[in-house]
Amino acid sequence: QGVLVEGLGTFCTVEEPLILGDEEVLLVRRPIFKFGMQLMRPWRLTCPKVTIPDYMIIEPLNYLLLSLVTSLPRRVVEDCVKETILLFSLYLENKPNVAFAFRDIGVLTCHNDRVCMLFYASCIRRLEKRASLIAALRT
Repeated sequence: QGVLVEGLGTFCTVEEPLILGDEEVLLVRRPIFKFGMQLMRPWRLTCPKVTIPDYMIIEPLNYLLLSLVTSLPRRVVEDCVKETILLFSLYLENKPNVAFAFRDIGVLTCHNDRVCMLFYASCIRRLEKRASLIAALRT
């Protein structure tokens, strides 16, 4: 399942085969982020080609669940997300090199008009318990 953060992009995980030897293949889960085109067009940014599989179910960010997890009112959570996306877009407009850290997930960077999501090794390890080292090396 993937999560669409309106105005920013889509986060999800995909399973990929990792070839370990002649006949040994291990399926590993890898996080991916597909940047939203609405932020890329105005500043002519580029990003790595990311393909989300057709079978992937993409759902909008669940503000109610975030509200319950953070103990903040839903409206506050929604406003925080929207203001963070607005702040990121303002940085893109005024400052070509910027990095936004997402706690426990990774860092979204824009450097020399190229946008890239770098996931923390700890995020990858949480996704792939049985092959955490291999998954971290793969990503």
